Amino acid sequence: MSLVQRFVAVLAALTLSALHAEPRCPGNLAGSSLRRIQDNLMVVRVRINRTGPYDFLVDTGSQITTIGPALSSDLHLRIEGTTGVSGVRTQSRSAFAFLDLIEVGSHSVPHSLVIVQDIAELKKADPRIRGILGENFLARFDLLIDNRKRILCLDESSSLSQAIRGEHVPLERPHGPRDALLFTRPLVVSVRWMDDLVDPVLLRLDSGSNAAVLYSAQSHFPGASVARTSALKRVVKGVKQSFAVLPAQDILVGTHLVKQQSFVVPLNGVGEIASPREDGLLPSSAFRSVFISYSKSYLVLDARTP
Repeated sequence: MSLVQRFVAVLAALTLSALHAEPRCPGNLAGSSLRRIQDNLMVVRVRINRTGPYDFLVDTGSQITTIGPALSSDLHLRIEGTTGVSGVRTQSRSAFAFLDLIEVGSHSVPHSLVIVQDIAELKKADPRIRGILGENFLARFDLLIDNRKRILCLDESSSLSQAIRGEHVPLERPHGPRDALLFTRPLVVSVRWMDDLVDPVLLRLDSGSNAAVLYSAQSHFPGASVARTSALKRVVKGVKQSFAVLPAQDILVGTHLVKQQSFVVPLNGVGEIASPREDGLLPSSAFRSVFISYSKSYLVLDARTP
């Protein structure tokens, strides 16, 4: 082999190694690569009951992990009963089961509750998606979603939190009684408008949504126009749900400014709607990265590292 051939062979080997290397997180932790769909939603590879990996949407707005009926059938899950499932002014009942093990990279959670629910709308966006990774998995760890580098970082030690720099924005207590939370505590932050005449609202930080949502515009913007002529539409459980678009607003999360954030407002509900635990949703894609400490109840937006 000539010197040139050896050089080419070594270069090819180094390139192949780089392509398959684990992404690195702050604190020199191993991370998991994220795949982007629908512009801003993030998908990660998940192993279920030591099978897979499967593509799951990373969703801090879902309290419980969800799998589609096809994957449930493939795994031969035993349905244990039904439970209430809520969304953006929607309420329905879905089957639930238990998984022996959920794994993302080297991190795992045993004996997890899972909702078995139709995910047809997600599969329209990407047919490879098999489920939604919810907070009953994510909240077991310190968590970093890096939207720029497309990396998910999970940490069971303090390495990640020690490497993150930035303002600690406290997680707020959701509306309603503390003992009314059936599953995990919603990831809720206080959001203020630059207009001092508008009261702060509690928004759930949601990595599973492309849209910022206010459940009721009239409660916060009495003069806001929500005419149906400006409405968007989707179908939930066979029912058409309409949304009005509000004018874009500058908002503050802690001292972090988000410029010209647009909000949509649902004009009708689906099912018997329970009282919401927050005033709306704020997509995590509004930030370059989001670090969440579930155990210490704070988050860092656009986190820095030393």
